[in-house]
Amino acid sequence: MLKSPLYGVLGTALVATAVLVPGAGAGAGTAVVSPDISVTNAKAHLDQFQSIATANGGNRATGRPGYLASANWVKSKLDAAGYTTALQSFSTSSGTSYNVIAEWPYGDANNVVMAGAHLDSVTSGPGINDNGTGSAGVLETALAYAASGQVAKNRLRFGFWGAEELGLLGSKYYVNSLPSAERAKVKLYLNFDMIGSPNPGYFVYNDNPAGNGARDDLTSYFTSKSIQTEYVDVQGRSDHAAFRSLGIATAGTFSGAEGTKTSAQATKWGGTAGAAYDPCYHRSCDNINNLNLTSLDRQIDAIGHMIWNYAQKDYGSTEPPTGTNLLKNPGFESGAVNWTGTSGVITNSSSKPARTGSYKAWLQGNGITGTENLGQSVAVPAAATAAALSLWIRIDSAETTTSTVYDTVKVQVIDGTTTTTLATYSNLNKSTSYVQKTLNLLPYKGKTVTIRFLGQEDSSLQTSFVIDDVAATTS
Repeated sequence: MLKSPLYGVLGTALVATAVLVPGAGAGAGTAVVSPDISVTNAKAHLDQFQSIATANGGNRATGRPGYLASANWVKSKLDAAGYTTALQSFSTSSGTSYNVIAEWPYGDANNVVMAGAHLDSVTSGPGINDNGTGSAGVLETALAYAASGQVAKNRLRFGFWGAEELGLLGSKYYVNSLPSAERAKVKLYLNFDMIGSPNPGYFVYNDNPAGNGARDDLTSYFTSKSIQTEYVDVQGRSDHAAFRSLGIATAGTFSGAEGTKTSAQATKWGGTAGAAYDPCYHRSCDNINNLNLTSLDRQIDAIGHMIWNYAQKDYGSTEPPTGTNLLKNPGFESGAVNWTGTSGVITNSSSKPARTGSYKAWLQGNGITGTENLGQSVAVPAAATAAALSLWIRIDSAETTTSTVYDTVKVQVIDGTTTTTLATYSNLNKSTSYVQKTLNLLPYKGKTVTIRFLGQEDSSLQTSFVIDDVAATTS
């Protein structure tokens, strides 16, 4: 895990009484599969990482031979299990590094569920807890899924990141190398960085933007196993940060690094109060003896639970149903009729042409701090078996960054007092041609809700979000 002062526990997580179907909501109460991922096999992977480090100067750091040996070994295991793999190289100040990317070649490639962990250590030691444990847990879960006979509805992808210890370079390189259309296919990224700390805590990432139930599903899973958890905001400290900055839903678990366990935490988790969760953090003693196998066992089972169930999550069709459009004036050709929101957003200005006709919705593009919105109420029939919101969007931006979100437009559903963000697009998704997006509305069948587009822009360079030909259809 990257050294940073940002680590801080936010508080005790709320608990639930059952493990729930992903995204089903607390009222659903539907039991889901929770596989037993082998801690024995995960420990064997850690033994291999230790052997690699021992044979290569005592570490597995980026630019050192132990790192490439680790990457090649992980790739070989995944190749043998039937994954489609790639060794993605990139340059760092310490030399060439590599990401190992593995994809299970089944399931809907338009809906990608991804899990990852960083594979590199610091130069001072073999990095068995940080982050051999995360790598071993993700690897063993991927191998177990391949051997399980499960039929995935969604596409599963696993990432083993290089150069995390140099500033999250591998995960940043990966997401920045994805075209915007491919980024949009990643529905969830799960990160596991340090999950076998010798004086462990049970922390769940507090990454729960509206519409992302993964944090709560992890919490519910641990609660079903009588394990109390606490939320933690690791912010920019690990590899989920690159995904989160693009508006991709993220979640993860963490057993603690250099922080100190409190008396209250020792009461509920055991271990030693007043001592670090990992006293060997970033030290030479982070070796094969620097482990709590109970923590590792519990956390890899949580990884398995999330992978098994999010592989089957219904993210909706990637093509909208062909039924009657429930929205009025969906192409904006009647001007602002039937739409409410910021004055002037619906326009026939020729400087940003409509996809069809003359009118479109043009949010932001002002180059000053501000927000603009546009919305319409729609009734989703109770008898719907499929329901989707589709739109065409063009994003023109003067921003040149490939990693920082400055300006956004959110596609939201307002259901009474609850606002859910279905998708967020930003200056990082810029495209000079219109791209179609399709989002699931089925959870709102039988309800009258408001579809809203909310644009937000900072005071620097402008970003224009131009939307046309919106449809809410059902079948």
